[in-house]
Amino acid sequence: MDEVSEGKIWELESKCPRCGASYKITEYLYHVPMDGRVIISSGECPSCGYKYRDIRAAESHGPQRLKLWVDGPEDLNAIVVRASTASIYIPELGVSIEPGPASQGFITTVEGILDRVSRVLTVLKDDEEVDRRAWESARKDLEDARKGRKSFTLILVDPEGVSRIVSDKAEKERMYSQ
Repeated sequence: MDEVSEGKIWELESKCPRCGASYKITEYLYHVPMDGRVIISSGECPSCGYKYRDIRAAESHGPQRLKLWVDGPEDLNAIVVRASTASIYIPELGVSIEPGPASQGFITTVEGILDRVSRVLTVLKDDEEVDRRAWESARKDLEDARKGRKSFTLILVDPEGVSRIVSDKAEKERMYSQ
């Protein structure tokens, strides 16, 4: 395989899924320290402002389940590269993030994932159908996890095998389709 240098690798003209106008998606190849090369895709519709963002590792490891046992504040800094097709689970907190048709990949930390969950929880606060005791319990557990006082397992299930958890403690389990 030819070695591709870092930087812009190509552009694609596409139709905006929101308004149908033409817009460009540009892909870039970058090297992430400790983890290798990633492809970052981005585009913004000039007509309606729709934004497309995705990130994935440049090489697939096949379908995989990644796990990280988070049992201290230092683990909150582990880098997470989540592909748009990957699911995130935190069983101890009741968290399940499933990809949808407009799902986008991202690079963040374990703490960044907890921040995303916190934002969703905040939105649910005023929902009349939400049990207040359950909401308060979930908020407290999440806050304890964010401060490193509650241990939990971060699980990424990636059918494409392009997500990563950058930590010496991360475990990888290959998944095989039947």
